[in-house]
Amino acid sequence: MIFTVHGAAVYAYTGGKSFNPGQPTLVFVHGVLNDHSVWILQTRYLAHHGWNVLAVDLPGHGRSAGAPPTSVEAAADWLIALLDAAGLPAATLIGHSFGSLIAMEAAARAPSRVRQLVLLGTAAPMKVSPALLQASLDEPLVAIDMVNRFSHALLAPPPSVLGPGTWVAGGARALMRRVLASNPAVNVFHTGFKACDDYRGGESAMEKVEASTLFIAGQRDQMTPPQAAQPLVLRARHGRLVTVDAGHDLMAEAPEAVLAALNHFLVR
Repeated sequence: MIFTVHGAAVYAYTGGKSFNPGQPTLVFVHGVLNDHSVWILQTRYLAHHGWNVLAVDLPGHGRSAGAPPTSVEAAADWLIALLDAAGLPAATLIGHSFGSLIAMEAAARAPSRVRQLVLLGTAAPMKVSPALLQASLDEPLVAIDMVNRFSHALLAPPPSVLGPGTWVAGGARALMRRVLASNPAVNVFHTGFKACDDYRGGESAMEKVEASTLFIAGQRDQMTPPQAAQPLVLRARHGRLVTVDAGHDLMAEAPEAVLAALNHFLVR
């Protein structure tokens, strides 16, 4: 589906199903230099099991137009505006990494608009190493290789991920290169990393969240180790933590475990 938010077209993948106003809606928000496709396994299942699914491309990423958000706060305002554009009084927000900060900040700013909240691979603060932050600006292709080394814990994918022969790390690298190339005007890699690195409002935002919150952490995540989420877990009013055997790319490395956690948590 295409929505217009702040005057720009926004793409949202629906899992191959038409939007049904009678169903509850899940809004998925990806991380830095990713797009909607990182949710492909979870969104397709949920879209065919009674949920509306909107897996967005952030502004300036992939199929979405507009200026990429330069801060978590700006991205959160954009996400709330997306709910308005979609005619949704409320929805469940599900975010990964950078997307988790955006979803959390949106839930803090508009608590009545968020039914439940799911944060995958999150941290507070979400600091980016100075070397990686600089490389994302000066040598983005080198930085992409660095991120992929830190993001993946498995040399071989589980059988359920996209099909036999899938190379998870290679696919992730190709996706990041494609998203980077999709916006020749702005380095969305550096912009996203800097937004994560600059964000200091995580703990105070979590204290304002009223929705029940599920944290999903990869036990071998080197980008956002599970202990980095603890400041948020401790401040969640109705929080639950699930750890899966994966690195930072946990939706691809542990697709069934992530889906099982979502299915157990989500309430219609």
